[in-house]
Amino acid sequence: MSRIGKRAWAIAFVLMGAASYGILSPVVKLAVRDGWSSGDITQAQVLFGTALLWLALIVSRWKRRGASPNSGAMSFKLLLALAAVGIVGLSFTTSFYNETLSRLDASLAIVLLFQYTWITILLESIRARKWPSKPEWLSALLIAVGTVLAVGLLEGDLGHIDGVGVLYGLLSAVSYALFFFLSGFLPERIDPMTKSAMMSTASMVFVMLIYAGHSIVTTDIGGSLFVWGVVLGFLGTAFPYFCFNFGIPRIGSGLSALLGAMELPAAVLGAFAILGEPLTAWQALGVVIIVVGIAAAQYRTSKTAVSGKGGEESH
Repeated sequence: MSRIGKRAWAIAFVLMGAASYGILSPVVKLAVRDGWSSGDITQAQVLFGTALLWLALIVSRWKRRGASPNSGAMSFKLLLALAAVGIVGLSFTTSFYNETLSRLDASLAIVLLFQYTWITILLESIRARKWPSKPEWLSALLIAVGTVLAVGLLEGDLGHIDGVGVLYGLLSAVSYALFFFLSGFLPERIDPMTKSAMMSTASMVFVMLIYAGHSIVTTDIGGSLFVWGVVLGFLGTAFPYFCFNFGIPRIGSGLSALLGAMELPAAVLGAFAILGEPLTAWQALGVVIIVVGIAAAQYRTSKTAVSGKGGEESH
């Protein structure tokens, strides 16, 4: 497959992973309405998501039996890096975000999570040791304005907004930004399924330790939580982990953050279609401004990346 073809596939996978993570929001809200706490939901998600990833890895290895492995040997240092990304970027995001969804509307929760875009820009600027560009400054401003509108500040009804939920939402944005940022440093040579299973395992162990006082393994693993665990494990862990691990190292964290915009429309449409949550005109305008802000920040970076790849192809 050509370099352009691989890049196109990488872009498609990041888009699919982002959409899956966006649809997760209203589904978590349904699980909360079913009577399950954020801790129960988080444990079920990482447990069944990890199980699905290992099952997929075993099946893929069995189908490739006799073929030369394409993942290469993983050093202890690489295993530690995968574990770190899994814990910092995924365990924290899952825990913070599910807590946010238990306190706020799904549409507001995804807007708060979406702040990871400008945080990723900031991290990339620190890594490159240079100030953000003008489009990036513009993006930060637009995202801030869009968030004010999307939260509903101009409508004056703030009594129903849980401040702790907003804090958890912002913390989920920080951890999610770290996932995009750190994933860009992982080598492409490692099989995406293997990377996903390793990262998910580290994330699962960490989450289970956090909730050791109330482990669903010994209490509520049966009943409807089993069904929610399988659904949430696929939408919020197994499928997006694989998609992101395949795509992000191939196109970089900058463009991946732009493509992550697919989460927002997926979550908002899901909240409207599945939960029947209202969406005011001001909130819709805020969502549009946020998406425009992300595009403003990433346009020049994306254009440079594409032209650079084209130059490589011409050699």
